[in-house]
Amino acid sequence: MTFNEGGSFEGGRVRKGGRGKGPVIAGGGIAAVLVAVVVALLNGGDLGSVLGAVGDQVQTTSTEDTGQQQFVDDCTVEEANTERECRLSATSYSLDDYWSEALPAQVGVAYVVPDVVSFTGSTQTACGAATSAVGPFYCPPDQSVYLDVSFFDELRDRFGASDGSLAEMYVVAHEFGHHIEQLSGAMSSADRSGTGPDSDSVRIELMADCLAGMWVGNASKVVDPQTGVKYLAPITQAQLKDALSAASAVGDDRIQQSATGSVNPEAWTHGSSEQRQRWFMTGYDGGTVQACNALEASTL
Repeated sequence: MTFNEGGSFEGGRVRKGGRGKGPVIAGGGIAAVLVAVVVALLNGGDLGSVLGAVGDQVQTTSTEDTGQQQFVDDCTVEEANTERECRLSATSYSLDDYWSEALPAQVGVAYVVPDVVSFTGSTQTACGAATSAVGPFYCPPDQSVYLDVSFFDELRDRFGASDGSLAEMYVVAHEFGHHIEQLSGAMSSADRSGTGPDSDSVRIELMADCLAGMWVGNASKVVDPQTGVKYLAPITQAQLKDALSAASAVGDDRIQQSATGSVNPEAWTHGSSEQRQRWFMTGYDGGTVQACNALEASTL
């Protein structure tokens, strides 16, 4: 999607994290750890334990964090449309304004703005140490979204998603979907220790896809209260295909087939490519938070 002319985006929304030059991974490079993390998660590994295991392998070769917080600077519309960190910041503002109205209206729960951390190499979270190899994730204990924007290259080059701004925005909106699950109580009510095609682990991910679709379907209607300008231009069919391509690329069946040459539904934690696309479209096509509640769905 394209941010409209006339808008502007203040700095301070996205915090920069990580460690300078990044980590050296004992026993292999970033690519090797990415495969290990994917396989571990697809076989039922808990996110916190996986992050801890990866953190144990990290040996920093750069300066330590100084404790001074740095944030993405003010961004112009042109920068939001062309530069990833500015796009992340602008997307976060749009998501904040959408959910600050939609969540209280539909669930009766106040929206709490989540922290968004853009890191390079490695970072510390309340869920444990994380490296870029983990990919984007939401950490419930500190209600924060973490991602290394270089993941979007991995999404395209390793997982085969089409390029495009909405493919990146979908990833961010999915992580915000987990935040909505946390605020609404869905996250805490789910048993995320299990795996399989009907597990709560899969249901909570499909719900986040659906919530991401809700935002995408309404994003061009959300007005920036600071400028009075709608954040985003109406979505095009090409952009919608980009988002669906990203959802398909991170389906359990597709990742398993690529990583191991076979598909094992009993190890699923996120849902198939078809499910992820379908639940995204449920949200996009006028879905509500209740309609997105995959935890209560009779079929997935």
